[in-house]
Order: sequence, then C-alpha cells, then structure tokens
Amino acid sequence: MKMAKKFILADGPHCWRFRWAGGALLYLALTRQLFSRRTWRSLHPVSGALIFLLIAAPWHVLATLRMPPYFSFAMHSGPGEYHGFFWFYFFNEHLLRFLNLRYPRDYNTVPRAAFWLLNLLWLFPWSAYLPAAAKLNYKPGDRAGRTRMLALCWAGFLLLFFSFSTTQEYYSMPLYPALALLLGCGMENEGKWVTAATKTLAAIAGSAALLIAAALFVVRHVPAPGDISRALQQHPEAYTLSLGHMGDLTIQSLAYLRAPLVLAGVAFLVGAIGAWLLRGRRAFVALAAMMVLFFHASRMAMVVFDPYLSSRPLAEALHAAPPGRLIVDGAYYPFSSVMFYADRDVLLLNGRINNLEYGSYAPGAPRIFIDDSEFVSLWSGTMRWYLVADGKQLARLSALAGANHLHQVAESGGKFLLTNGLSGAIADGSNKTENKPALW
Repeated sequence: MKMAKKFILADGPHCWRFRWAGGALLYLALTRQLFSRRTWRSLHPVSGALIFLLIAAPWHVLATLRMPPYFSFAMHSGPGEYHGFFWFYFFNEHLLRFLNLRYPRDYNTVPRAAFWLLNLLWLFPWSAYLPAAAKLNYKPGDRAGRTRMLALCWAGFLLLFFSFSTTQEYYSMPLYPALALLLGCGMENEGKWVTAATKTLAAIAGSAALLIAAALFVVRHVPAPGDISRALQQHPEAYTLSLGHMGDLTIQSLAYLRAPLVLAGVAFLVGAIGAWLLRGRRAFVALAAMMVLFFHASRMAMVVFDPYLSSRPLAEALHAAPPGRLIVDGAYYPFSSVMFYADRDVLLLNGRINNLEYGSYAPGAPRIFIDDSEFVSLWSGTMRWYLVADGKQLARLSALAGANHLHQVAESGGKFLLTNGLSGAIADGSNKTENKPALW
C-alpha cells in the first residue's frame, strides 16, 4: 500500500492522471488492498485532490475563461467551427483522440502488434533480457516482490490502456522506468536465461556489424555531392509516425553517412565481442559501451541530416538579407525553425491545416493565413517579401507569382528562401496597405 501511495504521488501536479493512477489501483486490487479503509486513509484522497486542484486548476480555469465558449460538449468538429478551450483540451485532445475522432486528423496510428513489438526496439539491447524478468517472483510477500508487482501493474496497465486507443510508437515510453526496474532485477539473477540472452545479443550485434560493412562496401564509390536531401525519397504520408522518415533512406543516401556507419559498425563489433567473450556484469558493460558509441553515431547522422530536417541556414540567410516581411508556404511545422531563428512574425500561405486549424477560427485570432490570391496581391505590391518553400512547390509558386518575380536568396536541404526583389521603404511593415493582412 505504501508502494502504491508513492507511485501515485510521484507524478507531481499530474499525480491523479488516469494513466498513472490506473496502475496503482490495479496493484491495490491484486494485493487486496483496494477496499481497505487503512489504504485510503493513508492515501489521503480528499486532501490530495484539493492539493492537485490548487496546483493545476487555476491555469485551466483561466484558459477556459479567456477562450470561450466556456462549456461545449460536442462530439465532433469541422472547418470553421470553434468550441473554446474547454472543449479543445478535455474533449478533443483527450476523449476524441482516444476514440480516434480528434479534429483535425493530423495524426496517424500504428497497428497494435507493432505498438507492442516496437518496445523491443526502443529497449534494445536490454529487451533481450525480458524472458529473465518473466522468471522473477512477483508475489507480494516481501518488499522486493511488492516492488516488482507494482512495476508490472504500471507497465501492463499502460500497454493495455493505449491498446484500446489510437497509438503512436512513443506512447509507451511512460512505462520504461517500470520495465527498466524489472529488467535490472532479471539481469541481476544470473542464470541460463541471462546467459542465453547475452549470447543472442552477441549474434545480433555481430550480424549488424556485418550488414554495416556490406553497406559501406556497396557505396564505396558512390559520390556524395551537396547535402543528403539529394539522395532521399520523400514519403510525406508517413511523416505523422515517429519512424516515418526511415522510408526516405536510399542506397545512395548511405554514401552521405559513411562516418556514422563506420562508428556504428565499431559499436556493434564491440558489443558482439564483449557479449560473446565476457559474462555477467562485464558483458553488460560491453553492451552499454556499444550503445554509447551507437548513440554518438546517431548524433553524427543527425548532423548530416540537419540541412534536410532543419531550416536554420535559410533563417541565417534571411538575417543577412535586406529587411522585409516573411511568408511560409504550406504548414507551419516544416519551416518552424525559420521562425524560431529569424524571430519574426510570418504569414502562412494555405497554412490553415493540422494543429493550427482549430485555433485559427477563434475570435480575435491573428490574421496570418492567406490564400493564393492574397499571396499574388502581396507579392506584386510595393513591399519586399520573402518566401520559404519546399523545392517541389517551386513550379506552382512560379505559376502564381511569375518566374520573373521569384528570385532565389538561399537553398538548403531542398528548401528555398525566395524574394520578390523589391526594396520599398515600407519593408519594416510601417506602411498600411489595403491588401496587407493585419498580424495582430
């Protein structure tokens, strides 16, 4: 019961969220303490709830009052509909998301089997020791048994809860502390399951090292001009999943990743040799060293991918260019780093989509969304404008604005910074014109 109390209170201001409290209540039920008066007296549910409300309620109340209507219980929404903050936060982002009815539907879901099995990947290499953790004693007869039982309820409830909801690969991450505890307990009890798992990891790591060596051999003469964006195949329909960009990789793209691949190969070789030759904790240290090296290789790969995933070079080019106003083509997110690094307000061309759509219909929302006709009017006006856009949209934009009015300022990762080339005195936005949308 004390274990459950600590578990419930450990989540700070959100200690009573269903996803955390559910595991604790399941633990109390399995240990026959759920209906004990002593249990609830120790948990202090009334005073605990009051403390929670004192910490969390003011912000929610203020947000609801600032963004009416105050209470809407609609079970659907659509373009042009605005139901206030209360509906958006409690209904749309919790209930309707769970039921796969959230609006707008700018998210995706993975199959249930993938949602479960991907945890083996996220916890690699330690997930190989799950069979050893399954052999542990979970009877609540002593403190160790109660702790393991609580960790099992924690992990099991979260997996089960999200199995009935829309699921992303990373939704299961809150259960990893519990699984880490169980894996540590299983690895501590050295036996045939631990030995077998270590040898299996040696075989997996050795196979991975051979695959990396083969990949490096295949691309040994493949040139790598420019940045990696030239060698990728985009699949935007998959980008709502956290692993969506994995499908962009091609054989040619591996030529840009030679250094990270070499380090990753060395990492797997270290893990394979250590796991095969060493035993017990020494093998665990070798596997941990393998993952440290692999994570560093991943960091190096992220640097290679930076021009493709980030737009910072465009923001730096914008800083160095003459003053002017900025337009972003399409959704906000692909170019969010431009706004961050450039630190300026923007207009969004056909950008009333995804998470920004609902709030854009709120009374008093900034008029930052423009369509094609407004863009043409602004672009051909007397103000200097800049536009950031994906390279695949250049033909469409050229047809809209005219090829002679679309001048390239910078390019990075297949993304472009363009300008209309004007140098009017109103670049700071001080001159009010009829066709200029108000930003505030």
